[in-house]
Amino acid sequence: MFFIMGITDGRKDFDFNQVMTCAICGSMGSYRVFMTYTVLSLFFIPCFKWNKHYYVQTTCCNAVYELEPEIGKRVARGEDVKIQQDYLTRVLDRGYTIKRCKNCGFTTEEDFDFRPKCGERF
Repeated sequence: MFFIMGITDGRKDFDFNQVMTCAICGSMGSYRVFMTYTVLSLFFIPCFKWNKHYYVQTTCCNAVYELEPEIGKRVARGEDVKIQQDYLTRVLDRGYTIKRCKNCGFTTEEDFDFRPKCGERF
């Protein structure tokens, strides 16, 4: 008898919309909430999830914050939650960076030295 099983990392995005002013870039944006987890799958069916962490990503500059677990669980259940800055812990070096040109408005997550549209240096 063969058992096909595996352990993988997963991500689940939640349908959450809250308008805010970013503390980092000062622009208006909104929060996107997602959860990361580790899952054990048996015959490609997810059976057990653990190591759950809830994160908030801003739409303006893609800054990432870890959200308190209790607030994250409330968002996952679909409750009406207002995320406050006290609930967030800044996560550094997660690869979620965005560059925005003040001259032409071009935005990118790539590691460009010069802007493709106007040719100015980032």
